[in-house]
Amino acid sequence: MAYSFIDIHTAAQAATGTVSLHIVSAAFIFGIGGGSGVLTFGGKQYPLSVGGISAGALGISGTDLVGTANHIHDPHDIEGVYTAIGAGVAVAGGVEATTLRNARGVVLRLRGSQVGFKISFSLSGLTINLK
Repeated sequence: MAYSFIDIHTAAQAATGTVSLHIVSAAFIFGIGGGSGVLTFGGKQYPLSVGGISAGALGISGTDLVGTANHIHDPHDIEGVYTAIGAGVAVAGGVEATTLRNARGVVLRLRGSQVGFKISFSLSGLTINLK
């Protein structure tokens, strides 16, 4: 009989937090975005700084996003560069939704609305750091 090893200890320690982000971006061909946010994890709030660069964009916009941060073991796991999982941003009725992942395996599932005008809105390359 063969047994497979499953790291139950690691899976049991992973948790989910909530995230709220406010991102402002301006662009003409190449864009620069930045903002702030809060990670709520383990009953505590951790302030975040947000940055990123996008390509193929035109316009100015502000976006407020809320959602979950999955697969967190420690608040520092939230830090890193995020890339889109799957198709990236989906827009339905003015509400955007996206799923992003960093190199530490943290998955952000975010939704929110955009204010302003911007032809291309991409969160790939989004960088999050604890303040």
